[in-house]
Amino acid sequence: MICRFDDTNPSKEKEEFQQSIVEDLALMGIKPDKTSHTSDYFQEIYDQCVTLLKAGKAYADDTERETMQHQRFDGIASKRRNATVEENLARFEEMKKGNEEGVRWCVRAKISVDNPNKAMRDPVIYRCNPQNHHRTGEKWKVYPTYDFACPIVDSMEGITHALRTIEYRDRNPQYYWMLDALDLRKPNIWDFARMNFVRTLLSKRKLTKFVDTGHVWGWDDPRFPTIRGIRRRGMTIDALREFILKQGPSRNIVNLDWTLFWATNKKYIDPIAPRHTAVVLENAVTATVSGARVAPYTEDKPKHGKNPELGTKKVAYSPEILIDQSDAQSFVQDEEITLMNWGNAIVRKITHSLNPLHLSLVTSLDLELHLQGDVKTTKQKITWLAKSGQELIPVDLVDFDFLISKDKLEEEDNVDDFLTPKTEFRTKAVADGNLAAVKEGTV
Repeated sequence: MICRFDDTNPSKEKEEFQQSIVEDLALMGIKPDKTSHTSDYFQEIYDQCVTLLKAGKAYADDTERETMQHQRFDGIASKRRNATVEENLARFEEMKKGNEEGVRWCVRAKISVDNPNKAMRDPVIYRCNPQNHHRTGEKWKVYPTYDFACPIVDSMEGITHALRTIEYRDRNPQYYWMLDALDLRKPNIWDFARMNFVRTLLSKRKLTKFVDTGHVWGWDDPRFPTIRGIRRRGMTIDALREFILKQGPSRNIVNLDWTLFWATNKKYIDPIAPRHTAVVLENAVTATVSGARVAPYTEDKPKHGKNPELGTKKVAYSPEILIDQSDAQSFVQDEEITLMNWGNAIVRKITHSLNPLHLSLVTSLDLELHLQGDVKTTKQKITWLAKSGQELIPVDLVDFDFLISKDKLEEEDNVDDFLTPKTEFRTKAVADGNLAAVKEGTV
């Protein structure tokens, strides 16, 4: 397998893009047999362009970009289409110099003016760009387009099957025209549909804008559909592989739901993830537990109730415990509840705020242990934290929303019109002391 970087546009190529792809492949456990760059073949591609010009199968054109777009759409020939070979070669030489005259010109393949497939209407195959290239420096001032370079390099590198997303389907005839015109070996093209997700952008150009404008943290942002992004959000490689293989190389265009994606991941991490407890700090409720030992103490409890192989953790017990406000508000007087990893307790007193603006807030609870109670009969089974007997660990609980608010953006849609105003939500909390031993990257 060859990993090739298409670095034909010096204005857009950045080393960080390539490095991120290398890192993503490594995360997936994929090691290519060879890594190459289209820029490795700039001389050969240039020579092939000269071949087309000499054969009268390409021409230099200085038509303005917008005019060229209109002419191609309407099937109108460029005024330069029938220039002589000598004129075209001379103009290509000016392009190669990268001077003021050269930047006015491009080279177009002489395929068709009015082919029903607009991709075949004399596409641009070379442009002049005086900007230095991040790999070749100032050596070149002319650069091939992807559509011209790709079939040439595929053939040169011995590619047998070119896997291309169906967005390129209309350009497949163009791919084969280039190879036929240059008498090069033709690889087989295999079309497949790109994996799309609801409310998700996959365009590198659009994602780059999110990064450059500070809308996200970077390419490893958990909201991003990159390998590093979903890894940072908790996706395991095994689950990712399973999900992708289940989709198969389909040609059907579908918008997948992230729910199924993360459900696949849960299947892998749920059996091996140690359980920890956190309580939201905002309006956290202190509950006094009668019947508890006066002095705080700890007991060893399984890290996972269904997987004893994960070992044990320390659970602290004390006469005062912290409970989430949302749990406290769900209690009713004299209700029997279950304190996870402890046992049943009866809610004896619920104290609410005296502030008229916060009458619904619970400020304190009195609980009475009832350890002989049956945990199967209680509706409320809540997590809690002892206020003493352990060092509570401050944590941020982070949740995310989709970056865009529309399930599928159409071509005419402006991304800025569908940006979700707030997509990152942080909640201050405290967690059990066992969390201090958790290392970065562990499940």
